[in-house]
Amino acid sequence: MNDEQRVLRTSRTLPFAPDAIFAGFASPELLARWWGPDGFSNTFETFEFKVGGRWKFVMHGPDGSNYPNENVFTALVPGNLVVIRHDCAPYFTLTVRLTAVGGGTHLNWEQAFDDPGTALAVKHIVVPANEQNLDRMTRVLAEASAA
Repeated sequence: MNDEQRVLRTSRTLPFAPDAIFAGFASPELLARWWGPDGFSNTFETFEFKVGGRWKFVMHGPDGSNYPNENVFTALVPGNLVVIRHDCAPYFTLTVRLTAVGGGTHLNWEQAFDDPGTALAVKHIVVPANEQNLDRMTRVLAEASAA
């Protein structure tokens, strides 16, 4: 298995400015509303949106299961880049790149797992979950911009 197989990608053009999407990550109130696949909710314990800052939360599944998560923000460039290191199993680094395009922003979402075998094992869950994540982000940002 080559190194490329450990990276799962999705991309989409969204009808929001890069700064608005970046704000959707920077605001714990907004992020808690859209982070995760359909039916999931979040309880944030620690949220330090700065390089080296910790983000610790519990994701609550629709079946009542709880999924503790620990992350570190490793790179943040307003309106351009968010890099999050997932510091618990499954270990990965999420890189979100934002590029202004006519009428919005092209978002590239790359999830690089430490282990290619893990990427392969979770691909069938993660790929549709990431699409749902972006759907949820779109709804939350649309509501925020209308308010």
